Amino acid sequence: MTAETSQTLDRGLRVLKLLADTDHGLTVTELSNKLGVNRTVVYRLLATLEQHALVRRDLGGRARVGLGVLRLGRQVHPLVREAALPALRSLAEDIGATAHLTLVDGSEALAVAVVEPTWTDYHVAYRAGFRHPLERGAAGRAILAARQAPVGECGFTLTQGELEAGASGAAAPLVGVTGVEGSVGVVMLADAVPERVGPRVLDAAREVADALR
Repeated sequence: MTAETSQTLDRGLRVLKLLADTDHGLTVTELSNKLGVNRTVVYRLLATLEQHALVRRDLGGRARVGLGVLRLGRQVHPLVREAALPALRSLAEDIGATAHLTLVDGSEALAVAVVEPTWTDYHVAYRAGFRHPLERGAAGRAILAARQAPVGECGFTLTQGELEAGASGAAAPLVGVTGVEGSVGVVMLADAVPERVGPRVLDAAREVADALR
């Protein structure tokens, strides 16, 4: 800690990060041990975070991330979209297909940024805000595949006709971006994805991930 930082705020943020990394919540004692502070300090931190709906405690006393975090999370999309646009533009122009950044929203894939190529006679109309199940389409399937893949071994995913008849897709997951789960991909009017598209999409996903770190 330096003279310009707040120890209390630092501890509060650390509490949120610890809770975000667990599905079953943490007790006051567990948080106290992880933070290296006494239980009284943890109680005060939790009480303050609860007032802002950033933390909730169940009947058993375990603390979990609260719904207030969702309101903050909604503001993340514009920042992520802005960071991704240069790589998406390059991808769309290079491949001649509609490029998109897709993030997880519950059990759905949500397109948050879309860039269409400027030089093609026709391309797939794909709009920001478009949703589909994670189990359908290259964007969602790439995210699901990344959840199962060993660290550093994520590749690209190809699909055909899953979201729109006559359209094929390719997508690769964002890897190594804390707090962001998503993919970068293209969708095109083709019976099959050309061989060079998959590796190019993988490179674009790495570019976006680097921009978000």
